[in-house]
Amino acid sequence: MILQRPPGPALRPFVSILWAKDASPAAPGHERELILPKGAMHVAIRLRAKPLRLFASPGDVHGQVVGACVLNGVRLGAYAKENADSAASVGAMLRPGAADLLSNTPAGALAGRHTRLEDLWPAHTLADACERLEAARSLEHRLAILEDVLASRLPALRGTDPLVVHALARFDAGASVGDVVAESGFSHRHVVRVFTEAVGAAPKAYMRLGRFNRTLELLRGAEIVSLADVATAAGYADQSHMTREFRDFAGMSPGRYLRTGCEWPHHVPVTP
Repeated sequence: MILQRPPGPALRPFVSILWAKDASPAAPGHERELILPKGAMHVAIRLRAKPLRLFASPGDVHGQVVGACVLNGVRLGAYAKENADSAASVGAMLRPGAADLLSNTPAGALAGRHTRLEDLWPAHTLADACERLEAARSLEHRLAILEDVLASRLPALRGTDPLVVHALARFDAGASVGDVVAESGFSHRHVVRVFTEAVGAAPKAYMRLGRFNRTLELLRGAEIVSLADVATAAGYADQSHMTREFRDFAGMSPGRYLRTGCEWPHHVPVTP
């Protein structure tokens, strides 16, 4: 069972979703799953379980153990993880530009990789959080505990750079990088550097990720007429453009993605 909800008002500017799930075995033949990029940082804490194991390629037998409590930086491509031991876990999806809630390290330095929370938080803070989460009575209780742990970090937050706040709002509204640079009064190089450091992806990559995620939503919608219609609705020049971009991010075509029949949009079972 998976439970998810938005946080309360205090955390809402920094966290989009809190989630918790019970332990459950993977379906036979689906011991790995492909995680598609979301364009946001993500923290996950696995409870009483083996550490998370990632795989570099389909032929990678051993993989790499990255830890039980991890921060997943913004990625521009999919990665494969072990799913055989689907542990009880809890986590949160951060909003773009909110990296300071979890670490004093810029999002740009954490991008494209998993980082152990042990390397970002004081040992006693993480140990106390895990102890409370493991003793929780229910998924609802775990969500409340994680929200409390994250909220306790709010007093130490620095304010988000107004340039980044403005750029995020304008990009989400469809503005171009040139528009935002002109409005900012800074150089193109400065805007790109500040945005990339705070968000974990350069402006154009951030917008491409946003379009990719809109495509996932449309592909899973009930009113799909054709892939060409999806491409138009998502803002691509044509279906070929959508397919190229989709392959870049997901490692597969939109049609193949649909045929996987995955239950969750960003989690694609990997079959042998």
